[in-house]
Amino acid sequence: MSERLEVLKTYKLYVGGKFPRSESGRVYAVTDSKGRTLANAPRGSRKDARDAVVAARKAFPGWSGATAYNRGQILYRIAEMLEGRREQFATEVAAAEGINRTKALAAVDAAVDRWVWYAGWTDKLAQVAGGANPVAGPFANWSTPEPTGVVAVIASQRSSLLGLTSAVAPVIATGNTAVVLAAGASALPALSFAEVLAVSDLPGGVVNILTGHPAEIAPTLASHQDVNAIDLTGVAPDAGVASARDLEIAAADNLKRVLRPGAKEPDWTADPGTARMLAFTEIRTVWHPTGH
Repeated sequence: MSERLEVLKTYKLYVGGKFPRSESGRVYAVTDSKGRTLANAPRGSRKDARDAVVAARKAFPGWSGATAYNRGQILYRIAEMLEGRREQFATEVAAAEGINRTKALAAVDAAVDRWVWYAGWTDKLAQVAGGANPVAGPFANWSTPEPTGVVAVIASQRSSLLGLTSAVAPVIATGNTAVVLAAGASALPALSFAEVLAVSDLPGGVVNILTGHPAEIAPTLASHQDVNAIDLTGVAPDAGVASARDLEIAAADNLKRVLRPGAKEPDWTADPGTARMLAFTEIRTVWHPTGH
């Protein structure tokens, strides 16, 4: 009996709630830590990045206009869907990051918990970041946080699921939409996560996931005039300081908000606090005359 030929899955991009092929038709092999091929991933192009920004912009009015409570429900649904595929993601994270199954399960559980964390914050952030302000004169003054807009996220190249979650969840929890460049070499958990998003209640276009070569796609996102902010904390320190600096310079062209990378990659297991939610919110202040 002849040996069976394994048929590897060829994934697609996730843009606008759909799964298109890269416009170039290119793919690349996703391998595990030992170099064994696991699947084929789409190699996104600059055109794909621009299409993802269009989808994110189209989704922004509806998502930012949804109630904070409704956004929280949807984020919690993502956690439920991810929990239901816990074993699958543990296998993929272990292969992507070269860690044992116990550590991989811990990373998946932490990612689920992180979605629950941000789901609980959606209708509470305004109480922390906003409030009534004391003023002189017959006026009332309120400040409230509002979403910035379309946020580009350069996801962690090392923490394939927890790092991705820690960057994306606070962006959409606050009403922004996201274009995410997932890890290139360890993209499988991100590609599977796109399937989770597709069957959750998240509206199409709120999160768009691209895979490919960061050197090809990241500059397009950084310089895009319809991207309002960019998270560079996933840029690996050993990728070179100039790489992050070049992206920051490109982002300055339309005064994007930039979350800069540190000297080393963040500890994604640490308590996230509210910093990432506040990084991509604008504070709107309203004055109103008071009656006598």
